[in-house]
Amino acid sequence: MSKTSLTRRSALIGAAGTGLVLTACSPKPDAYVPQGEGAFRHGVASGDPDTNSVVLWTALTDDAGGYRGVEVARDADFTDIVFAEGGEIAYIQPQPLGTLKVLATGLEPGETYFYRFRLNDTYSPVGITRTLPVGTIDAYRIGVYSCSNFPAGHFNAYREGAENGDLDLVIHLGDYLYEYAMGEYATGDAEALNRVPEPLHEIVSYSDYVTRHAQYKSDPDLQALHAVAPWIMSWDDHETANNSYADGAENHDPDQGEGPWEVRRDAALRAWYDWTPSREPEDLRDRYGVYEIGNLATICLIESRLSARDQEVSLASFPVPSDADDTDPAVLEAVAAWKRDVVGDVSRELIGGEQIAGIAGACADSVAAGKPWRILANQVIMSRVNFPNFATEMPGWLRWYATRNSEFARNFIMRTRFDIPFNLDMWDGYPAERERLFGALREAGADVVTITGDVHSYWTNDLVASDGVRIGTEFVGTSVTSPSPFSSFKAPGVDYGRMMVEANDAVRHCNMEDHGYIRLTLTPETAEAEYITVSTILQRDYRAGLDSHWRLTRQTNGVAPEVERLA
Repeated sequence: MSKTSLTRRSALIGAAGTGLVLTACSPKPDAYVPQGEGAFRHGVASGDPDTNSVVLWTALTDDAGGYRGVEVARDADFTDIVFAEGGEIAYIQPQPLGTLKVLATGLEPGETYFYRFRLNDTYSPVGITRTLPVGTIDAYRIGVYSCSNFPAGHFNAYREGAENGDLDLVIHLGDYLYEYAMGEYATGDAEALNRVPEPLHEIVSYSDYVTRHAQYKSDPDLQALHAVAPWIMSWDDHETANNSYADGAENHDPDQGEGPWEVRRDAALRAWYDWTPSREPEDLRDRYGVYEIGNLATICLIESRLSARDQEVSLASFPVPSDADDTDPAVLEAVAAWKRDVVGDVSRELIGGEQIAGIAGACADSVAAGKPWRILANQVIMSRVNFPNFATEMPGWLRWYATRNSEFARNFIMRTRFDIPFNLDMWDGYPAERERLFGALREAGADVVTITGDVHSYWTNDLVASDGVRIGTEFVGTSVTSPSPFSSFKAPGVDYGRMMVEANDAVRHCNMEDHGYIRLTLTPETAEAEYITVSTILQRDYRAGLDSHWRLTRQTNGVAPEVERLA
């Protein structure tokens, strides 16, 4: 059994092997029934599977003590138990919300298991989990999620995946929860939906983050998706604070009673690990690693926030006034120099050299093993994306409406005349780092498929190096509930997604409207991404739809395959 790791320990590893023929996409499970009261009202979850083990998680509410245990069986009736642990199992955190994490070991590769927790004579709901497969696989299906904001709406996308996704694995790319207070971002419908955030204030301390995690885990749709498949989870910024980086965050102010950044960051990470089914590295920030899906795929989980990221370049550093003459050569040269020397500063890092080397090594091994797919589980858009020129593309009446009481909006719209990046918090704010990653992948002879979250919209992008060489394809998933980037400026007949496509050669598709998730199906010959939508998040009754359907067909000539739209 060989293992590949991007970290200093093997906590996040999936193992490769040979000899077992599997067909994924297991039979659809029975509908999950949450326990709204009692000891297990926060549900059960599993995660970070490898070929022989998986992390099992639950929370015990108002536990008065006694026997605590967990059982893993091959059947839903628990007549064939293969792992059991009980008695004095230690809590991860104290009462009244004690969380329990157990590593179930001695399992077989590529198998489906049922598990349940026990407190004295009370059993939890039953969860379904799967170990990673080895050998030849006919198909493997992954649900890709991000940006689940509890007060913004119902988690219908989670329920859709649980009931109709037929998923072997869920990958959550971050913003699993949000740190904001009531009255701040995306809380406008919270009272009407009975989804007011707990606590009411912005979360800063360990107990604050725990309370917010517990509220999210009380959601029946989130519980349902946790219960039907193992999860691999990364974080983005809101698990700590908005636009976080190695040394701070935009939404952290130590001078306003929020204390040192390191204290808040570590409290948030401790709560995150306590409340997710995730293995723990020695340094909690090192949430990156490799998972092998038999002979079919290599998945590289990226950490792009807390390990190496430099602070985002501020648009306050833009070198000319927003209303500068965009035909003046001196103005254009100043903007070009800013893009080249400030945004493009070669010393700026996003994920750091250790991760880049690890990703390249894992992808080189994947190519050598003949695996068709290398998946980068990535948080922020990797492709090049510039804003459209809103000064000409946005209808005049909408520009007037957007800017009449907002100097910020006026400056923003005028700056888009200079082909500025869509978001400097994304890889476009770290272009030298992107070229280092692309260069390492090229040296490894590896094409990649990047799955991305963060931006609350669907995108299909080409990944192209600065010299025009194609590296791969990026599938960007929309949010579970978080608002789209232009939700404040919606207008009849104004399609921001179309503007993005028309302004960027690398952008094949952009949907700025819908919520949902990506269902990614891998076979030896194709990788297909279905962009599943839900018709509403403001009520629990919804209709599922399909935004678009994309296919990559395996190439054997060393060239990254072109993406094809099927629907």
